[in-house]
Amino acid sequence: MGTNGMKKQMTLREIEDRFEEAARTLRRLPDPPGSGPKGYGSSWPEYIRDARHAYGYHDATMKIVPSAAEIARMEECIGWLALVDPVDAKIIWMRAEGHRWRQVCIRAGLVRQTAWRRWVAALQTVTNRVNGRVVSRKPIRKSNRKIGKAASAKPRP
Repeated sequence: MGTNGMKKQMTLREIEDRFEEAARTLRRLPDPPGSGPKGYGSSWPEYIRDARHAYGYHDATMKIVPSAAEIARMEECIGWLALVDPVDAKIIWMRAEGHRWRQVCIRAGLVRQTAWRRWVAALQTVTNRVNGRVVSRKPIRKSNRKIGKAASAKPRP
């Protein structure tokens, strides 16, 4: 909140950073129990190949669980994806996860320039909606309206 009680307006770069933070937070969430593949269990004990592993020596792994505030911001960002076209949402999320443009273009089925333009336009749409601005679309040109009326006036056979 600002000094006069109004929410701070977010920039396009801040929205992009929030999506990247949301992707990192989602990666850091713990896996639910039983989320691994089912049906690949064995009743035999695991074979120990090295003597040091027999006595509990393993490489330490540490996973830092995100805080409640980070999870709330992640959920808010995921909600923002509903404000744009599904293809644009996929582009935004893939870029937030750190995928290269080549992979984004292959998954979206677009050339790089078009994918980049759609990414920027989608981020701008999210920024406008989050900041409470509603941007109207450009009006249809008069020449197109005349063509549309003339085409609809013709009787169909």
